[in-house]
Amino acid sequence: MNASGPTVLTVLLNYKTPDMTIKAANSALAAMDGIAGGLVIVDNDSQDGSFEKLSEHIAGQGWDAEGRVRVLQSGRNGGFGAGNNVGIRAHLADGSAPDYVYILNSDAFPASDAIRVLLDHLESTPKVGFAGSYIHGPEGDTHLTSFRFPSVASEFEGSIRFGPVSRLLKNYKVPVETPTHTQTVDWLAGASMMMRQSVLDQIGLFDETFFLYFEETDLCLRAARAGYATDYVPASKVAHIGSASTGMKTWQRVPDYWFDSRWYYFSKSHGRAYAVLATLLHVLGGALHTLRCAVTGKARSTAPGFLTTMLRHDLRALFAAPTPAHIPTKSQSQA
Repeated sequence: MNASGPTVLTVLLNYKTPDMTIKAANSALAAMDGIAGGLVIVDNDSQDGSFEKLSEHIAGQGWDAEGRVRVLQSGRNGGFGAGNNVGIRAHLADGSAPDYVYILNSDAFPASDAIRVLLDHLESTPKVGFAGSYIHGPEGDTHLTSFRFPSVASEFEGSIRFGPVSRLLKNYKVPVETPTHTQTVDWLAGASMMMRQSVLDQIGLFDETFFLYFEETDLCLRAARAGYATDYVPASKVAHIGSASTGMKTWQRVPDYWFDSRWYYFSKSHGRAYAVLATLLHVLGGALHTLRCAVTGKARSTAPGFLTTMLRHDLRALFAAPTPAHIPTKSQSQA
């Protein structure tokens, strides 16, 4: 495969989905045709034979020739950010750092030009640090992946679920309507995102204290504070199944690591007083939503026990000593 120009390291994180990861690798390799660099598949300590299956398949296909494709074992399931960091730190096969890092979910399948579109955009806009794709489902349905940074205002708006309040706080709502043209947003979901290596060198990699959720938000916030934009590039199209590794679609309750990540994001980014205010406004909005539903007879949108769980969790977190990293229990290890 002849390729020249800026180098791209594609990182594919696997957790107990080896067959799907192989399909994603096929799509990624096709999309990298003509692009210098390589692909690293990181098995996030699946312990189900994934690493061996991936290694055998890649060797059988001859993909490992000249280090174009490698399979690495993370050694521990530290979550989404930690697993991707293993691949990012591996650099290219010759040990050199790439110009760009492209992270791709194991259940995401880029179109043939999806990676090239992101690369060209970052090459032409040096003050943009990260660029993400238009994500759609297998049937073509749009997946919302463009967002504003969470704030105390967004916590209240999102929990009260009341039209007049949402209209008043429309500029603080976390979801951003999917752009139809290239647009700068606050942060993007990491299903398909290209990052400038020089920006990562400056601001650091994913914060591994996050096990799952809010790690992309934190990374994009650090980039924004360093002066680098994050752009949504809809011309780069990627099909995405969604929640294949996390099991989010079948959650009966929100797992502890979501509450851990939310609290840590607010306290790290804005301080503990701000995190407390964000929680109080979320609980207040949720309580008002529950009261309104009780009066009108409408079904409430908040899951039973969610608000009390958040309040108890964050009170414990407020008085607990900060920890360097979240180590999930077996029941949490779904990334």
